[in-house]
Amino acid sequence: MSQKILVQADWLLKWGEGLEIIPRGEVEIAGGIISYSGPARENKERDFTRVIRGKNRLIMPGLINTHTHAAMSLFRGYADDMPLQEWLEKRIWPVEARLKKKDIYWGTLLAICEMIRGGTTCFADMYFYMGEAAKACLESGIRASLSQGLVGLDVIKGLAALKEGKELVRDWHGEGEGRITVMLGPHAPYTCPPGYLRKVAETAELLHVPIHIHLAETKKEIEESLKNEGKRPIELMEQIGLLRQDVLAAHCVHLTPGEIRILAENKTAVAHNPGSNLKLGSGVAPLADLMQNGVLVSLGTDSAASNNNLDMVEEMRLATLLPKGLRGDPTIVPAVEAIRLATVNGAGALFLKEKVGTLGEGSQADLIMINLDQPHLHPLHSLPAQIVYSALSSDVELVMVDGNILMEKGDLKTLDEEKILFETAKISSRLVGQ
Repeated sequence: MSQKILVQADWLLKWGEGLEIIPRGEVEIAGGIISYSGPARENKERDFTRVIRGKNRLIMPGLINTHTHAAMSLFRGYADDMPLQEWLEKRIWPVEARLKKKDIYWGTLLAICEMIRGGTTCFADMYFYMGEAAKACLESGIRASLSQGLVGLDVIKGLAALKEGKELVRDWHGEGEGRITVMLGPHAPYTCPPGYLRKVAETAELLHVPIHIHLAETKKEIEESLKNEGKRPIELMEQIGLLRQDVLAAHCVHLTPGEIRILAENKTAVAHNPGSNLKLGSGVAPLADLMQNGVLVSLGTDSAASNNNLDMVEEMRLATLLPKGLRGDPTIVPAVEAIRLATVNGAGALFLKEKVGTLGEGSQADLIMINLDQPHLHPLHSLPAQIVYSALSSDVELVMVDGNILMEKGDLKTLDEEKILFETAKISSRLVGQ
């Protein structure tokens, strides 16, 4: 018999036509699927394996991080206060050359510990040796969309990487009862020539999987694209056939109005990474313009090497504060929209909108519970405002994926955090020579 769980709290947030705020709400779960979510019902005859009640608590959809490089948690604090190209070429790429397969497993587990503690139930990852990342995701119980990072500057290495990407699809797409999905991950136009990107696009169509790529992240990228290809990255991608409905484009910081229209017309989703873009001095993506033009925008943290955390609550806050300051308009990108970016839009960007992000009946039970009984969350006038402007990721005290409890009251249920910290400290010391 499948497990039946009842989760009750003083407040429930779920998505319908808009954000529904329900006092005294509950979520009923059977076999990992939500069978009911709404106002608490008085029927005393319901039979549950487990009942979780939260006084002064809030239930909401789990947060979805649509762009990161999880195992780069090993490099947190190693390369700071540097522009992107220098950061990559002088610090990150040299130390990445020392990575071993098992390092990816442990680095991904470290990132997953942090993400679960912060209320992230699903993330998109692009890196190397992604079979090891998949093992970490499977063991932890988190939901993930994984991409083998593809670089095509060297023909032989590029084809080998694409072969690894295809093998990742074959071995892991749909594993973990569907919690693990796979995309193809060409790194960026400046590391993947047009001919290679065309081959990636053709392969993705044959395999029926989406594509995850970095686009228009820095001014230097734009300048080099114009110099080498005669086109800006967005225009080049459209010409190649890589802008379409099954593509997730990370960053998209430097866009013209015409390029925003191109993204909208092609239904290409964007992963907005405000924290990383600020820290690397890359700029601020035109979030309000993207949203106003109908582009599906979600939120990502990028890696812990460039952010330096995987805190989606912080990204929600930055996502709404930055447009207000830049436009001089406090009404632009309100708190409700920041929550949308981190939940239902994240699900759409990872092609999971039928499964997660809303807490609707029939969807997977990926949810979190937030402790509202905190000084920084009192008094309670507006739940969306409190979540986005006041909450801390440490306020999350329950995390469920597919109805399985990954964390409860600060206790990680599926991971040995002490061992993970010990192993990653050893690996990091070896990699960076400290």
